[in-house]
Amino acid sequence: MYGADHSAPAREITASGLRVATLAEALTGDPGGGAVDGQVPRVVGELRSHARASILPGVISARVPLKQAMARAERVLTRYAEPLSALWLAGDSACERLIDMAWRSVIACSGHDSVTGCGSDETAQQVAARIAEAGQTAQAVVDLVAASLSEAAPKGSLVVVNPSPFERTGLVLADLPEDRASLVDASGRSVPAQRLEHAATLLDETVMDDLSRLLGRVHERELYGHEIVSWHAGDGVFTVTVSRHASGAYAYEDLRRAVVEAGQGPWVVRTVAEPVVTVAALVTVPPLGRAVLTARPPEPRLPAPVANALRTDAYGFEPVLDNGLLRVRVAGDGTLSLRGADGTEVHGVGRIAHGGDAGDTYNYAPPPDDRIADRPSRVVVEEICAGPLTGAYEITRVYDWPASLGGDAGDETDAEIVPTAVTTRVELRAGEPFARCEITMDVRCRDHRVRWHAPLPRAAAGSYAEGQFAVVRRGLAAEGGDGGGDGDGGGERPIPTFPAESFAAAGGLAVLLDHVTEYEIVRDEINGDEISGDGTELALTLVRSVGYLSRNRNPYRDEPAGPEVPTPAAQCQGPLTVRFAVLPYAGEWHEAGLPRLAEEFRHDLLAVPGTGAARAGAGDADGPGGGGWNDSRRPSPVR
Repeated sequence: MYGADHSAPAREITASGLRVATLAEALTGDPGGGAVDGQVPRVVGELRSHARASILPGVISARVPLKQAMARAERVLTRYAEPLSALWLAGDSACERLIDMAWRSVIACSGHDSVTGCGSDETAQQVAARIAEAGQTAQAVVDLVAASLSEAAPKGSLVVVNPSPFERTGLVLADLPEDRASLVDASGRSVPAQRLEHAATLLDETVMDDLSRLLGRVHERELYGHEIVSWHAGDGVFTVTVSRHASGAYAYEDLRRAVVEAGQGPWVVRTVAEPVVTVAALVTVPPLGRAVLTARPPEPRLPAPVANALRTDAYGFEPVLDNGLLRVRVAGDGTLSLRGADGTEVHGVGRIAHGGDAGDTYNYAPPPDDRIADRPSRVVVEEICAGPLTGAYEITRVYDWPASLGGDAGDETDAEIVPTAVTTRVELRAGEPFARCEITMDVRCRDHRVRWHAPLPRAAAGSYAEGQFAVVRRGLAAEGGDGGGDGDGGGERPIPTFPAESFAAAGGLAVLLDHVTEYEIVRDEINGDEISGDGTELALTLVRSVGYLSRNRNPYRDEPAGPEVPTPAAQCQGPLTVRFAVLPYAGEWHEAGLPRLAEEFRHDLLAVPGTGAARAGAGDADGPGGGGWNDSRRPSPVR
């Protein structure tokens, strides 16, 4: 095709007899459109080739926090705000206006050099603000829907919404009073639940000479974000008991009278919350529908049956999570061993590799004599929770990384060493064949790249990745180089890093992603500058830190891709959290059901506590748009 970045077709191109046509005209074999004898040439690949032009693949891993924010905003808008408001607040003009505003902000961030991160720091700052505006505006719509669902359900209930077009069984978190810490569904059956933690009961303790100061903190019934249940004065202590959702009679005038009658102090004023426990509940919800659960006092009965519940290690000699579908063991070096129900097994999953980057926002380029650091100096493993529904470990690995690498940083052997703690929280849930991973670190190094590595259970000749519209099959080499096309690329060194939207898979291992992520299938044979052999490892880029928009002398690119403008914010310094899931599988990627698993990983069930008046038959479950209610229960539109 003719025309490129920042350039339009020149008018004089037709002087030599060529004709400018559309792509459709070329493909239909219109005269002059490229067909030979009525046959359209067949091109194999995804038309992402370095052969004749630079494709600047480093933008996928530039400014990772921008990609994460964009993914969150798009998800809230397209998978929660739009469908849920259409189902339960159809025709609401406020929702329609907010959705329109959110879409405009998303589109404004989708332009050239915007969400890609290959712009100046000032541009990136404005893009981040627009993305945040889009996400917050879409969230406002979700909040309106949630308020409507909440008001339609009685106090003491929990409304759970499924954003997926198929029935789902998944975990939700709920804060329940200690004396009503179990849930039942519409038919009165117990919902499987696991206690996680108790909330603090003493919210505040203050000494007051004048109790009227307490009244200044009370807004009708609200105190410290809770609702007042009762109060008591005695032995110099004035105690106010609160609850997140209080019931029973209350009058502000009664509280004021009690304060006056208590007289002068000093008084110790205590604000005490009713005991609350956080539980994880395993709920089944119809497609694009809701289920309403009711909180009840715990009863001495057998626990509700759970399919593929986590198994308890009777001896507890090693950190293991096992639900029958997947077994996860934490090794001494902080990596994971995974074994699927089909027997597929892999060890050493989660190696963290740190290397230099002498490139820019457009192209990664390792510095001369790059040194990969992947061995931690210290490993600490701590159990976070254990039970039939969810279990988790927190793995902290401390690495000694150079403060700066590549570019103008000089010889890395003389660089300052920065101890960096990389924390991996690995969680396994009942009924899920994948391990959820959350990696957190404080990025303090510059000009570097940090990747997460996992060996493949079997050698791979290619990979599969879900993009915006389809699952793409890719080879191990980039198109346009190393057997993938003509020559060494159009002025750019081809590297086999690729984008994935929701999952990437190769050789019996898959990762489920929550934002567009750069991945590579690493090959096992390196001879000088030549890389060959089968794919043996999958690598995800967690963060790539660079200090220039474009370098005039990038080792992996002949020409500048833009002005040589410093971009200190593209070093991505500060806290970083990356979430994904990993699973081994036998057979082919589609036999493992990866699209559905990615859908479940990326889109949580939505849980909303009921706040309405109790009514008969409150517990229910319904499909798309079911369970309607009077419009008068809707919250007031946002102004």
